[in-house]
Amino acid sequence: MSLAPVIGTLAGGVIAIIVAIILFAARGGRRAQAVFFLVIGFALLGVGGVLAWQQYEPPTATGSGPLVAAPRGPVQVRVLTALPVEPWVREAARAFNEADFTQDGQPVEVQVIAMDGLTALGKFDRDEYGSLGNRTRDELSADELERLQTNFPTVWIPDSRYLVELANAAYKERIGRDVFLTDGEYRARPIAISLFVWGIYQSRADVLTEKYGDINWQTIHDAAIAAGGWPELGGEPGWGFFKLVVPNPQRNVGGLAAMVAAAGEYYDRTNISVADVTDPQFQQWLKELMGALTDVSGASAYTAEDFALFGYSAGDGGQLLESDLLNSMEGIRTRWADPLVIRYPKYVTWFDFPYSIWVGPETTAAEKNAALQFQQYLLGEEQQKLAVEQGLRPANSAVSVTEGDTLFSQWQSQGVEAIVPRTTRMASPSRDVLLALLRWFDLNVGK
Repeated sequence: MSLAPVIGTLAGGVIAIIVAIILFAARGGRRAQAVFFLVIGFALLGVGGVLAWQQYEPPTATGSGPLVAAPRGPVQVRVLTALPVEPWVREAARAFNEADFTQDGQPVEVQVIAMDGLTALGKFDRDEYGSLGNRTRDELSADELERLQTNFPTVWIPDSRYLVELANAAYKERIGRDVFLTDGEYRARPIAISLFVWGIYQSRADVLTEKYGDINWQTIHDAAIAAGGWPELGGEPGWGFFKLVVPNPQRNVGGLAAMVAAAGEYYDRTNISVADVTDPQFQQWLKELMGALTDVSGASAYTAEDFALFGYSAGDGGQLLESDLLNSMEGIRTRWADPLVIRYPKYVTWFDFPYSIWVGPETTAAEKNAALQFQQYLLGEEQQKLAVEQGLRPANSAVSVTEGDTLFSQWQSQGVEAIVPRTTRMASPSRDVLLALLRWFDLNVGK
């Protein structure tokens, strides 16, 4: 708005008032008095009208209106989170929202959506959330923008970093760029850790240790193919045959992780290839091993819970997520009077739950920065200690797994190890390796 009319009107008003005063002083009388007040009135009306006009801006074609800003809603951070960390992340989000964090003067609100890593990866692969590709937000219709703002995830917390790499590969093929970063401010950072370990009933573990000296994938394979069942191994006749428990790879990425770990031990190395998992000899060995998979574990995503619910009918032992086992240990001991023991394999699969911020134009700068706030909140000592209470290993090195009465402290007598070397960590398999294993399972076990 130009200031010239404003200045001109104000000056005119002042001049009119001065003239009226001079006339009143020179002529006096009722008539002059009336003229004086009339001039003063008009001058004041003019000045008041200009001041009111300053507070108003007429609507334009672009939709601008009053100068007073309309109230803005909260900055939404939508978090897709893997199931093993979902209870902790959801409780942290509740506390975060109650703490009244702000971004650019707006309140921040975190929404948590629980989703298995494989399910989320499938949605990204199929582009179900509707990435913009090479378009910008300005090119969207009002309906498209609303769908984007209400549905598109700001953050993905999958089970493992290799799922992030698979999602990036899919989008790089589709739109020519990564959507989750591995370096810089918005890089994917682990927020907690859990390992794939052996969980076996004490009575069964004692028999296997007596016969084989150790519990590993080869031990489990030999137990699985024992024609005479447990009596051949030194166990009780009533135990029947060895029953293996692993998560269903069609429903839980943990099942794929178990097969990756089995391949690592078979080849005695941390890195495996497509040629390794498609080798006929390995596939025959794996088929013999997975032939001991129970019907219960084959149908379930949460086999650690199955131990507590179904006892020995669920299985004798298997390789499961450490945090799931730790949360089920007390229920198993109380209900079945035979506790689980935990053993760590030579080659360990790590789930590091990377906090991955979507960096494309689908999320705004405010949403990305608000997501960083929540990431820092999760990595703080208070929240990391709460993660440990739920059987997760902290990503913050300042937090110990054994400080206080944690699940790690409680179950050290059953084999829980506070420190596990990273040197035997299984490397992230490629997309082709995972797909080859999943296809093999579908054809040979899951049908």
